[in-house]
Amino acid sequence: MKQTAAIIGGGVIGGGWLARFLLNGWDINVFDPDPEAERKIGDVLKNARHALPMLYETALPEEGQLTFCTTIQQAVTTADWIQESVPERLDIKHKVFAEIQTHCRPDAVIGSSTSGLKPSELQQNAQRPEQIMVTHPFNPVYLLPLIEVVPSDQTGAQHVEKAKETLTSVGLYPLHVRKEIDAHIADRFLEAVWREGLWLIKDGIATTEEIDNAIRYGFGLRWAQMGLFETYRIAGGEAGMAHFIAQFGPCLAWPWTKLMDVPELTDELTQKIADQSDAQSGHKSIRELERLRDNNLIAMMRALKQQGSAAGSLITDHESTLRHAPGTSAPMRTVERTVPIDWTDYNGHMNESRYGQVFSDAADAFMIAVGADADYIAAGHSFFTAETTVKYLSETHAGQKITVDSRVVLADGKKVKLSHQMLDASGQILASCEQFMLHVSLTTRKSCPPLAGVEAKINALAAAHKEDIT
Repeated sequence: MKQTAAIIGGGVIGGGWLARFLLNGWDINVFDPDPEAERKIGDVLKNARHALPMLYETALPEEGQLTFCTTIQQAVTTADWIQESVPERLDIKHKVFAEIQTHCRPDAVIGSSTSGLKPSELQQNAQRPEQIMVTHPFNPVYLLPLIEVVPSDQTGAQHVEKAKETLTSVGLYPLHVRKEIDAHIADRFLEAVWREGLWLIKDGIATTEEIDNAIRYGFGLRWAQMGLFETYRIAGGEAGMAHFIAQFGPCLAWPWTKLMDVPELTDELTQKIADQSDAQSGHKSIRELERLRDNNLIAMMRALKQQGSAAGSLITDHESTLRHAPGTSAPMRTVERTVPIDWTDYNGHMNESRYGQVFSDAADAFMIAVGADADYIAAGHSFFTAETTVKYLSETHAGQKITVDSRVVLADGKKVKLSHQMLDASGQILASCEQFMLHVSLTTRKSCPPLAGVEAKINALAAAHKEDIT
């Protein structure tokens, strides 16, 4: 059955909510009095349509229907979910809620995107306070999954459960905040870090870039995959969280931060934290948690590397100092590396696409060896792969060291054929590949002979490799 969401306020946050629901097949009614609303929402949708589908290995549902409404009444009358994202002024929100509840269904969920106001404040003088709760997202809403679901004592339990089920159905993570508090949970952390950052800048200790680098090259990566307490559980070693608190708890009394109002680490509080940490992570040993952490960090940093961003760019820069051009001996050693964790599939071994990656990297190394390097390509010439035949001979696993030996088995003007063998550390052949390549003009996009210097090097390799084969 088709469901409808009403988006009241179509700015950055409201537009993100709209995109998340729309791309998951919901019909959308949006109301925003801004005359530029349709254009602004269109810009957010363009980014969401580009980004969200790439998270999945399957197609998203067919998009719902988007309707721009001229009144709140038109937007909310048939809505199953109503998301308010108007300015953070309580008087404005009260006026909007009154208009919404005059026209909406009693069973509809009314969520507020407020980052700071408590649900009990939003519910003041409401016709049906049980409908209203905080559903606080994080930008971009169409990508980041966390939604803080904050009810008050007046919020209906059935509305809270409906909200959690709905959010989960569109790929979000509803974090049920059981006690209302100003700024909820996540923004209180962000505010603490933000305040400390302001002091560091004011006191001339760090610049904005240095502070950002401290986060993105260090603890930001750890937090992204394990959060705060699981990260510190590992720091406690085999003795666990209680040991970590005993070791580092006294630091809270030291003037490391401007934020010195901290609770006393009594035996009761220490035990409470340790018990909760055991419930969260006690089913895994410290060694298992360390391995999970390491695998997660590898996958994340390699993703950043693919984008040339943050910690990933550091890997690329360091890698350039480690890489060596293959020699001209027969065979050529074109690849020498370790199989990363993100190359393995549900069977626990390297998937087919990554064999293609390995042999593509081998071809790139060959091209560099014969002079068909970045400058050659920038000048309008390159080799295109026209055909490959891969044979999978043995399983290959994450952490395994592999090499590729390559030979030129055909050199005929614009035609080149390479033979690759992928081997493990003992010399066992794991896979082989026959790769047929054509030299191409990047101007005409048609095949043509390589330039003389490159062709001469290819012919020399072919002759040397022919002697090796025979």
